[in-house]
Amino acid sequence: MRQIWNDGGMQNAAVAPAGTGTTEAVDAVSDGAVDAVAEAAAAVDVVVIGAGQAGLSAAYHLRRRGLVPLRSATGRGTFVVLDAEAGPGGAWQHRWPSLTMASVNGIHDLPGMHQPEPDPRSPSRQVLPEYFAAFEEQFELAVRRPVRVHAVRRAGKRAGRPAGSADRPAGSAAPAAEGGEGRAPGQEPGRLLVESDHGVFAARAVVNATGTWSKPFWPRYPGQETFRGRQLHVAQYASAAEFEGRRVVIVGGGVSAIQLLDEISRVTETLWVTRREPVFSEEPFDEPRRIAVINRIAERTRQGLTPESVVKATGLFWTPWARAAQARGALVRHPMFSRIEPDGVRMPDGAFEPAQAILWATGFRPALDHLAPLGLRVPGGGIRVDETRAVDEPRLFLIGYGPSASTVGANRAGRRAATVIVRELLAPAPS
Repeated sequence: MRQIWNDGGMQNAAVAPAGTGTTEAVDAVSDGAVDAVAEAAAAVDVVVIGAGQAGLSAAYHLRRRGLVPLRSATGRGTFVVLDAEAGPGGAWQHRWPSLTMASVNGIHDLPGMHQPEPDPRSPSRQVLPEYFAAFEEQFELAVRRPVRVHAVRRAGKRAGRPAGSADRPAGSAAPAAEGGEGRAPGQEPGRLLVESDHGVFAARAVVNATGTWSKPFWPRYPGQETFRGRQLHVAQYASAAEFEGRRVVIVGGGVSAIQLLDEISRVTETLWVTRREPVFSEEPFDEPRRIAVINRIAERTRQGLTPESVVKATGLFWTPWARAAQARGALVRHPMFSRIEPDGVRMPDGAFEPAQAILWATGFRPALDHLAPLGLRVPGGGIRVDETRAVDEPRLFLIGYGPSASTVGANRAGRRAATVIVRELLAPAPS
C-alpha cells in the first residue's frame, strides 16, 4: 500500500503502483479464481511489462528478430507490451516541471531512433514522452495501455479473467490454444501466466521492465504520524513555489535531493539532513569507473542482494545546481534527526528544528510485487539475476534492474534479453 502524505498527516491510499499490484491484490485475485480460466488465457510468446526505456528497448529488439505484436497477421512469433500508464513516456511524464533537459542526467537514445537535439530549457516531462510516443509509432509496437499487471505465476496456478474476454461476445470461443495434444496454453507447464486487469496471457517468456518510480521509499521515524505540516516524497514534488513561507526539511543525499535543495532554497529556508556525510567527487565518471560500478552491481544481483542506490553506486558529483546551492550557503549537511514532532524535528543532540514541510528525497525501490507468486526473492533481499535473466526462473528477464538501471544499460539489456529469448526459448525443437 502506497503512503501519500498531505497537510495534516498521512493517508493510506490503496493505489496499486504503476505496472504492478500489491501483494494483497495478488492474493485476492488468486484466491477468488478458478482453474478453468487458465484454459482461456491468450497465448503469446513474450510479454513485456512496462513501456519505459527498458521495455521499449526490449520490444524493439524482439521486433527486429522477427516477432510481431499479438494479433498481427504474420511473424516469427508474437509479443505484447503492457503498460500501466495512460500514455507514452514511462516515469518521465510524472517528473516535476522544473526538471528541464539541461538538468536531467544523460539520457541515451532509444535504439534505432535518434532523438533530435532538444531545447535545454524544455521540460523533460514534455520532451521525452513525445520522443517515446514517436518511437512506439515508428516501430509499430502496439503498446497496450493502461494495463496493470497484478501477478505473474507459473502455468498450472490459478489465474484471473482471460485476456480479451471483455471484447468477446457472450458464449463465443476463447483464442485458439497453442501447444500439443489439445492442451490450452494456460495449462502448459512451460509457460508463465501474466494476470492483468485486461486479462491473462500465457507466455513462453516474460520481460519485466517496471522500473522503480511507482514504488517510492518512505523511511519510518518515531513521531512521523504526529507531524502537523506537509510530508511528501520527491515523486509528488511539483515546484518550489508551493513551499514559499514554509521552512522545509529535505531528507536524502542523492542527486534529486541536492537538485531540489538548490531549487527550494531559492524561495524559502531549508534544512538538509542525511544519514551519511555526502562525499562529492572532483573526478569525472569516466569509462573505467563506469565499468567498475556496473561489475560491482552485477555481482550483487547475481548473489540476490538488493540493488544499490544510485548515489551509493556512483557517488556525488559537483553539478551546476550543487555549486549554486553551495554558493548561497544552502549546501550545509546536518545529521539525520532522531524523531519527528508536531512542529518540526528533534536532532540527535536534542536541539529542536522547526519545520512546516518535510520532503523525502529517499529514493525508490524496484517495483516487483507482481512477481511475488514466483517466489524468487532470496534472503539477501533481491532476486538473483545473471545478466538479465532470473537465475531461479529462466523464462523471466529483468531489465532496468541492477546493472541495467541506467538508460544506456536498459538499451543494452533489452537487446540481450531479446537475443536470449529468440535463441533459446523460441527456437524450434530439433526434429
